[in-house]
Amino acid sequence: MNFQSKTINAGGNAKTVKGDGEYLTAVMYLAPYKLSGEGNLCPMAELAACHKGCLNTAGRGKLDKIQEARIRKSRWFLRDQKSFLWQLDKDINKFREKCLDNGVKPVVRLNGTSDIRWENIMLPGLDQNFFGEYPDVQFYDYTKIPNRKVQGIKNYHLVWSYSQANKKYMDYVSAAKSANMNIAVVFRDENFPRKFLNYPVINGDKDDLRFLDPKNVVVGLKAKGAAKKDKSGFVVDI
Repeated sequence: MNFQSKTINAGGNAKTVKGDGEYLTAVMYLAPYKLSGEGNLCPMAELAACHKGCLNTAGRGKLDKIQEARIRKSRWFLRDQKSFLWQLDKDINKFREKCLDNGVKPVVRLNGTSDIRWENIMLPGLDQNFFGEYPDVQFYDYTKIPNRKVQGIKNYHLVWSYSQANKKYMDYVSAAKSANMNIAVVFRDENFPRKFLNYPVINGDKDDLRFLDPKNVVVGLKAKGAAKKDKSGFVVDI
């Protein structure tokens, strides 16, 4: 089942469609890091050195028209956040209704290629964020910010993204574990190790339904797009 809107889309991502069936996942892709030319949507990107090997370039993301669309959306978000949030709210509601009408559970990933603290962004005219507005929608994201305050949000699941590019960033491993976050690691080789960081490694490429993963695991991901050639430490060699 496909869903297209101005902000989120479902059915066109090779990774998320692996989990379609009981669930349907809609993803919002913005221009990561400083690519929009008007702000930084990935505040930890330089420290983690993930901006060069970003998933933004994987799959259809390498097409100029896709990049242009992500830049337009990012500039809209940065220039007129109120109008952008109004549209995103409208699109999530339509997606939710379509899922419920078709007997599937709606799942939304707001940071497909960004790292925005959505828990801190309130909807225009409302004293709540998207998670409070849609308690029957499962939200999830990958993040490089280990201290995000989401522990009390039942329908928002975060996985911390690892990098060896900077010792200071690697020091956040303990913070991520203390926050009971699973850890995503991009490996160059698809033959993932059995254990990493003293956690068992699971194959995160089988689907993208991270909220269904067991606790205290490393989510192994194979390098894709520009990450295949990354030598910064963001992609891990075993």
